[in-house]
Amino acid sequence: MKTIKYILLSAVLIGFTACNDEEDFDMTEDAVELPALTAGSANLSNYVALGNSLTAGFTDNALFIAGQQNSLPNTLSQQFALVGGGSFTQPLASDNVGGLILAGNPVLNPVTGERLFAPRLAFGGAGPVPLESLNPAAMSTTDFALNNPTGPFNNLGVPGALSFHLLANGYGNLANFPAAANPYAIRIAGNTDASIIELAMAQSPSFFSLWIGNNDVLGYATSGGASGALTDQGTFDFAYGTLISTLTSQGAQGVVANIPDVTSIPYFTTVPHNPLDPSNPSFGPQIPTLNGIFGQINQVFAFLESQGIPNATDRQIVFSETAASPVVIRDESLMDLAAQITGVLNASPTFPAFVQSFGLPAAAAPQVAGLLGFVYGQARQATPDDLMVLPSSSIIGTVNEDFADFLGTQGLPPTLAGQFAVEGVSLPLEDKWVLLPTEQAEVAQATSGFNATIAASASQAGLAFVDANALLNQLANGGLASGDFILTSSLVTGGAFSLDGVHPTARGYALLANEFMKAIDATYGSNFEASGNFVDIGEYPTNYSPALQ
Repeated sequence: MKTIKYILLSAVLIGFTACNDEEDFDMTEDAVELPALTAGSANLSNYVALGNSLTAGFTDNALFIAGQQNSLPNTLSQQFALVGGGSFTQPLASDNVGGLILAGNPVLNPVTGERLFAPRLAFGGAGPVPLESLNPAAMSTTDFALNNPTGPFNNLGVPGALSFHLLANGYGNLANFPAAANPYAIRIAGNTDASIIELAMAQSPSFFSLWIGNNDVLGYATSGGASGALTDQGTFDFAYGTLISTLTSQGAQGVVANIPDVTSIPYFTTVPHNPLDPSNPSFGPQIPTLNGIFGQINQVFAFLESQGIPNATDRQIVFSETAASPVVIRDESLMDLAAQITGVLNASPTFPAFVQSFGLPAAAAPQVAGLLGFVYGQARQATPDDLMVLPSSSIIGTVNEDFADFLGTQGLPPTLAGQFAVEGVSLPLEDKWVLLPTEQAEVAQATSGFNATIAASASQAGLAFVDANALLNQLANGGLASGDFILTSSLVTGGAFSLDGVHPTARGYALLANEFMKAIDATYGSNFEASGNFVDIGEYPTNYSPALQ
């Protein structure tokens, strides 16, 4: 049925004459008829979406019903339905709490005991908090061993999937968990060995979307470069090329998107490099003591530079009493000066007296020198070029109890051990809390290489292409306008990114849906934009209530 939309143009009264004669004015409103919606040459009758969490509808660090209903491909499917698109089925979660359980129990990290696949985040008034802290009754009920939905599914987005995972048989088989299976893939594959690409092709799609590759760089980046690895270019090229050739082998059309610059997302831009405020009563009064302690080490750095070690003075640590100071970090790219620091301190005739000032015997000087060398051998203060990961906000300024206990085993009294174990102040932040410039360069190089492959593949196959990298840069540099809204990449207030600092809000996904339709218009001659059939992003939320279950 033809749908006609109108834009009403208001008549404007432009003036009056000086005479008293009655003037006749045409007060009618002209209606401008927009063109009828057409799919152009695109066959949208059977749409299948492949990808990772960005396709699945992941938001607020979890997958839940409301988020899935506002997922990017589900929003697209609703617009596709206006021009012959068929039904679109998703592997919906069991609740709006988010998180996963296994046979009735939470899934725990076998090493740390930390819960994996936890419920979603909620807004706690000042920032993101675990949903349970606001709604103690919230409990995950999505059990990937007991209550998986039945496919086939049009939305084949798998949170956590890398490019080559979509080709892997057994990725959705519970028997392979946790070594080689993904719980979200298990819910899609029905506990079989079928790969995601096989599940897609079994549906003979007429049109597909593929947005994959983000996790090939993201996992390494979000760990501060401390764990995981960047996918090598050859592996990515093979995986991506195989996905495209397979998806188009039966004549399907499609749209693909490239990989955004992950270092521009709120996960890396929210926590400043200099959060240590001298007006903070927990920090400010400690500054003179801290500067006294670091003064000893700073002298060592100055001496080492005089002995030919380049840029050793760049490692000097000083806290300001009038302005915010940078945190102290461990930079693994630096030469380890542990042995040199220990040697210089042991050779100093004044160091034993310094040790005694802390209530320790002079005989402890060699041991303390060794500890200081160990702790500060690769330490420096952060610069604006260092990116603090979002979880570091809950770590900075806290006492690392494990390290304090270790110092206790080395003979330091508990109070003194605690003073030397303050994260980002007396104890350099571990690499996992900071993405260093050298690591950022690795991420950028990999992203650039992967994006070149994606662009070339799209061009060769004649597919629509979304430059998600450029879109994210716009969000991070002034924002993107849509209707009455301007979305930015600011956490909480920007409207585009959810509380995890990585995934979009429902409104952000709606914005992306319009960009995908714009790309489809350009390639296949459809007219979603010209016919007024973009979605109104204002109809999509930026936040979900803690009470939503």
